[in-house]
Amino acid sequence: MAPQDRPEQVTAQNDRLTISLLGELRVRRGGEDVPLPSSRKARALLGFLVATGRPHRRERLCELLWELPDDPKAALRWSLTKLRPVVDHPDHRRILSDRERVRFDAENAEIDLHEIHARLRAERQPGVGELEEMAQRLAPVLLDGLDGAGDAAFLSWLEAEREDARIARVEVLRRLVAHPDLPALSAQKWTRIWRDADPEAEGAPDDKARAPDALPGPPPKIGEARSGGLTASGLRSQRIAFCEAPDGTKIAYATLGSGAPLLKAANWLTHLEFDWTSPIWGKCFAEIARDRRFIRYDERGCGLSDWDVDNLGFDAFVEDLEAVADKLELERFPLLGISQGAAVCVEYAVRHPERVSGLILVGGYAAGWRHMVSAEEKARREAVRALTELGWGTDNPAYRHIFSQTFMPDAGPDELAWFDEFQRLTTSPGNAARFQEAFGEIDVRHRLGAVRAPTIVLHSKDDMRIPLDMGRALASGIPDAQFVPLDSRNHVLVDYEPAWRTCMQAIREFLDQHGI
Repeated sequence: MAPQDRPEQVTAQNDRLTISLLGELRVRRGGEDVPLPSSRKARALLGFLVATGRPHRRERLCELLWELPDDPKAALRWSLTKLRPVVDHPDHRRILSDRERVRFDAENAEIDLHEIHARLRAERQPGVGELEEMAQRLAPVLLDGLDGAGDAAFLSWLEAEREDARIARVEVLRRLVAHPDLPALSAQKWTRIWRDADPEAEGAPDDKARAPDALPGPPPKIGEARSGGLTASGLRSQRIAFCEAPDGTKIAYATLGSGAPLLKAANWLTHLEFDWTSPIWGKCFAEIARDRRFIRYDERGCGLSDWDVDNLGFDAFVEDLEAVADKLELERFPLLGISQGAAVCVEYAVRHPERVSGLILVGGYAAGWRHMVSAEEKARREAVRALTELGWGTDNPAYRHIFSQTFMPDAGPDELAWFDEFQRLTTSPGNAARFQEAFGEIDVRHRLGAVRAPTIVLHSKDDMRIPLDMGRALASGIPDAQFVPLDSRNHVLVDYEPAWRTCMQAIREFLDQHGI
């Protein structure tokens, strides 16, 4: 490099960059996202330079990303001019180049994958919280969306980098399940995730040895015979990626299976990675994905989506659904809405009637509690909201029992214990309280009559969270909607109760009847 090209030592806060290689390429300066070039090749170039961290000959970069008869050298120069405003600072040039070579200067830049590798190499062993955080950060596909940006050599490099990231995640999971401070319930969950990530792993601790007496044993893993035909690698075979809502919020979504698409609107208490290892959602999702391309996403403020968001309102929830459908370029598809996700589906169907081929609404409602309950009930719910904000993130599950006992009053102790722990992992105490407030404000009663898609509404007769009358009102407001009462008290059905089988059969018959 020429002396004039070397950057000065800069430590100014406004120069510090955070670069995410895990998931879609993302650059942030001072906590704010920096817009990336629309060109996939330019983004691939930046990802390659950042990930490798070394100089590359211009000819090599041209061969990786551009083909004749185009002008590769001109294309490289153009891409570099687009990338410099993204990463450079007036006092610090990060894209360094001379007539022969190009490199990225990572000084004062935090790169997620490099940071994780450094923490794994450090003498100090990470604690449980650090290991959990690293495992979650390593879950998305490295440089997602850039597979076809270059030639075969670029794809080979990309696949090798992704394999290295997978190996790093397996190592993180291995350390996590062996950590002596890992709680028993978490140990069961992370052991299953480790085994799914690395089926050849040896020395995995025995779940039962660490499980509390209240749990009769771990729930079945996704992919066993009763899951409807998915392989044992159900967790691994789902593809997690990210899209961006209009306000810049990153929304995590996952796809699994093949065939006609079915998109599930987000509802509270989901986590794309952990859902498949839970006894709550696992078999339900596996059954749906048996012969379809099943798509689901984590709500903003929840799961793998951005937690630190300004807007947790209903319109934002609908925009998140729109962002996922647009990202995947879905043309016409049925929607599945559970709990408050039903109202989101209704609103989306009214806004986009040409895209929605059918609505499946389970345990849903058209108007939130602020519109429907007495003054006494409002006071009770506001008290619960305050308790949630204070105690949600603590080790004491009593605060979360408030929800688990009403979501699944007839569930067994293993499901309830899982649900308590799962709630803590899905969102922050502050967001848990904000969600309760947001759901109370929902009101799509005036939109029901405008739904044109075939609709089926399923609701537990003795639902202790959302009364049957609210499900009946939802169905009666939608023209020609089919209503199916379910013989259960659970708001979230569990797979061993007869109502679950009734629900799955009714959904399948509905889809077949309407050719969806």
